[in-house]
Amino acid sequence: MAKEKPSGGWYRLDNAAVVYSALQRSEYSAVYRFSVVLARDVDPDALRRAVARVMPRFPGFRVRMRRGVFWYYLDGAPDFVPVVRTDIANPCQPVRFSSGDELLRVYYYRARLSVELFHALADGTGALVFLKTLVAQYLRELGHDVPFTCGVLDPDAPPDPAEWEDAYPRYATSRARRSLGEHAAYQYAGTPEPFYTLNVTMGLMSAPRVRAEAKKLGATVTEYLAAALIRALIVVQHREGRRREKPVALVVPVNLRPFFETRTLRNFILTVRPCIDPELGEYTFEEIVSQVHHYMRLHLTRQELGAYMTQNVALQRSKLLRLVPSPLKNAAMALGFRLVGERPYSMTLTNPGILTLPDEMRPHVRRAEMILGRSYTGLTNCAAITCGDELCVSFSGAIRETHLEREFFCFLVRRGIPVKVISNRKEAGECPTV
Repeated sequence: MAKEKPSGGWYRLDNAAVVYSALQRSEYSAVYRFSVVLARDVDPDALRRAVARVMPRFPGFRVRMRRGVFWYYLDGAPDFVPVVRTDIANPCQPVRFSSGDELLRVYYYRARLSVELFHALADGTGALVFLKTLVAQYLRELGHDVPFTCGVLDPDAPPDPAEWEDAYPRYATSRARRSLGEHAAYQYAGTPEPFYTLNVTMGLMSAPRVRAEAKKLGATVTEYLAAALIRALIVVQHREGRRREKPVALVVPVNLRPFFETRTLRNFILTVRPCIDPELGEYTFEEIVSQVHHYMRLHLTRQELGAYMTQNVALQRSKLLRLVPSPLKNAAMALGFRLVGERPYSMTLTNPGILTLPDEMRPHVRRAEMILGRSYTGLTNCAAITCGDELCVSFSGAIRETHLEREFFCFLVRRGIPVKVISNRKEAGECPTV
């Protein structure tokens, strides 16, 4: 393999990307989606021009996945420009490395403009920089003046090598190592849907109202939503009539950039695991919020995150593991994940926060949305994102029932937070009404 050339040759996979690529299979890919809903319907020709204009600024996204002798790697494709397609009913479909599938996709439908990424390319921070830059250029194609602020990059500027740094090794220097390995958690299950089906249910609500309710309990929006989700899972599990109930635990991705300085647009995240054990007794919602809040404050420190990072990177640094051929290495990692990977978690909750936009863009963007693709074992996942005064919370999964979504959104309504619910489900009766 030739020397790595971040300016457009090839890229080693970062620590998170190694896992995502090893778990790849025909019915599963770690794909997620960000969307903006614009004030007017998308002009597909203007969008195609915008995509072609901004892609050279993101060389780390102009790649194909290749399998080397010892590791997968990202091979530069300098001429790659994603095809702009009309949207599909079931988003976040798997990619296939052997077919050279696009790792970055662009869709539109009416006023919605969406980008989907295979997680080996970037985390939510990098994806949002791309989305904002693309939407800004799209608006320029329509004659609007949009400045290069609030994370909007200049498509005519040369790519910055610092934006494509693998930041994990630089900060994986802790003398201690920590692991998130825990006991098995309750997992919400139901009737499996046919292959390629991804049911999405979104709740749209007032961001200021949610912030106000969270502030009353001394919590952040993420902590408040996590507590509401844990409560809903506890209720759903209790209704199943189990003799012994399992802990309810979330996996919550954490952006490492506020703790470790880097300008990378690649993956730079870890996860934490707020948990409540119903066997200890009943919890009020206020007590769950307090538990989640103090857990996050205790574990989100530079020192502890550094220890988790060191543990994760240790496998990549192993001289013995480097000599194992990639098919064997990937098979072993996939087997380990099937046996242990998602057992300690009930589901994922991710919240990249507020989509900040230049003032000139705000009149043209009504809201933002985020959807997580199908999980490895079929669990339902949850994502949230705020744009302006609107918070969008989405549930996505491959099961038919909607008990969890109903319980979550109806609870928020009872707390004084009105929710408008939309869904891609075919049966109108499947969509929760709150």
